[in-house]
Amino acid sequence: MPIRSATLRNAIGTAAFALLLGACATPAPQPAAPAFDAVAVVQAIRAAGAASSSELDVQPLRDPQVEDLREQAEQLQARRMYRGAADLLDRALQLNADDPALLQERAELAFLLRDVAQAQQLAKQALALGSTTGPLCRRHWETQLQAALLRANDRVIRRGESEAAAVARVGAAAAEVRNARVQREACTVAALDRF
Repeated sequence: MPIRSATLRNAIGTAAFALLLGACATPAPQPAAPAFDAVAVVQAIRAAGAASSSELDVQPLRDPQVEDLREQAEQLQARRMYRGAADLLDRALQLNADDPALLQERAELAFLLRDVAQAQQLAKQALALGSTTGPLCRRHWETQLQAALLRANDRVIRRGESEAAAVARVGAAAAEVRNARVQREACTVAALDRF
């Protein structure tokens, strides 16, 4: 029996509609991207602390036992064994809790372990104990800046948080970013002229 043209049009229309719906289907979910690139954050912190030959950079004497732990931690970090490296620096901090450079290195490892709050807290401790000039000072402030940038870019409204509170939270973090940039730049002091 021949197919009537109306029936054929309905069949073609139904098939076209099904194809159209199929094209509109949501794609397979993509894996969630990490909240931030911890390695890139630490690279930015260390780059901010690169010393130039024209600036003042005072280096303290180090305890040999602490220095040994630091070197072991560097070796583990190079192999991406961040937890082990952090444990070694924690042991070094038990020997010398007031070493700003050691605190800063531990703060950077906290970033690599994705613990932004601890990274910021350790860098604040280092700032309170350390110099207000030089490469290490810039690393402290860059750590503060990177932590604030992560918060400023976190625009997700939390459960129980109003939109106004979220805007205020992001705005406060953006103000911290601006302040940290100014403070970081103030760390650079030219070396004294020698006669």
